[in-house]
Amino acid sequence: MPDNRKVVCSMTGYVNSIQSLGAVDGPGVRYVVFMQGCPLRCVYCHNPDTWLTQGGEAYTADELTRKALRFRPYWRNGGGVTVTGGEPLMQAGFIEEFFAKLHEHGVHTALDTSGVGNLAEAERVLRHTDLVLCDLKFLSKAEYRQYCRADFGQVERFLQLTAMKGVPLWVRHVVVPGLTDSLENLRLVKAHAERFPNLQKLEFLPFHKLCIEKYDRLGIEFPLRDTPAMNEAWLKQLLEKL
Repeated sequence: MPDNRKVVCSMTGYVNSIQSLGAVDGPGVRYVVFMQGCPLRCVYCHNPDTWLTQGGEAYTADELTRKALRFRPYWRNGGGVTVTGGEPLMQAGFIEEFFAKLHEHGVHTALDTSGVGNLAEAERVLRHTDLVLCDLKFLSKAEYRQYCRADFGQVERFLQLTAMKGVPLWVRHVVVPGLTDSLENLRLVKAHAERFPNLQKLEFLPFHKLCIEKYDRLGIEFPLRDTPAMNEAWLKQLLEKL
């Protein structure tokens, strides 16, 4: 007689690194998974080691779920699992399955993304996503193309999709001296983010250069090597004016 039992296949994803106890990538204490691969080349990127799709450590969704659940005792006060990168939507099928398995265990899931990727695939990931953290890097097609090699229109469509699906949204914007640190720019970013009804939080993140060692090790030129790190006291003053 034929065997009619259903065979469930677990997808394989490629992980650059894991931070077991993260505190800045969503609410509470987070298990943060950095996926391998990113199509963008943002001038201030601090994870150039995640760019290439080759490399990383292979995990099935089942394996990564079991590994993450070991840290569940730390998630009692609103924590959970955040997937970032790189760009996690480059491995959308794997993230969809990983998040679905986490939801089976009642785990809060957060997607940290630049908003690029196939929208149909992203929509399937959002079905199992409790929170989206999305970088709003610039506010024009020209700037996105120049400084990120990305399509601003695609980012906008993704943000609209999160609103349509009713997924809570945190918008993040990196404040870079001489590039995005004007009060007028911060006001425009704030106004743009507030267009989305699912917005819960807006974060202005100070530019830093802790990534230079990575660039040097990889033999890649860091475009903002001569740009000073953002003075956090000055950023605080700007935000107070907002």
